[in-house]
Amino acid sequence: LILLAFSSPLPLLWQIKKQQQDVLGFLEANKIEFEEKDIAANEENRKWMRENVPEDSRPASGNPLPPRLFNDSRYLGDYEAFFEARENNAVYAFLGLTAPPGSK
Repeated sequence: LILLAFSSPLPLLWQIKKQQQDVLGFLEANKIEFEEKDIAANEENRKWMRENVPEDSRPASGNPLPPRLFNDSRYLGDYEAFFEARENNAVYAFLGLTAPPGSK
């Protein structure tokens, strides 16, 4: 089981940068193991992410932007899906992980 978080350290739109920090910060704070994949410095990562985001989850125009979450090769969602799961106390289910005792 490998949780993948695709991100970019380049100064993108401030909103995207904030969303990336929010996702990565949450995973780190909750000691959820993940592998961060940089799409700015690694063309293979960028290509893989773009090819593995389902058609119905792609923007109307352009390429999918980070952050995007995958559990191994299974697409989980974008920031909005992550945020909704967090607001509903369902992040572990969203990530396809077993919640630790005392959490949801």
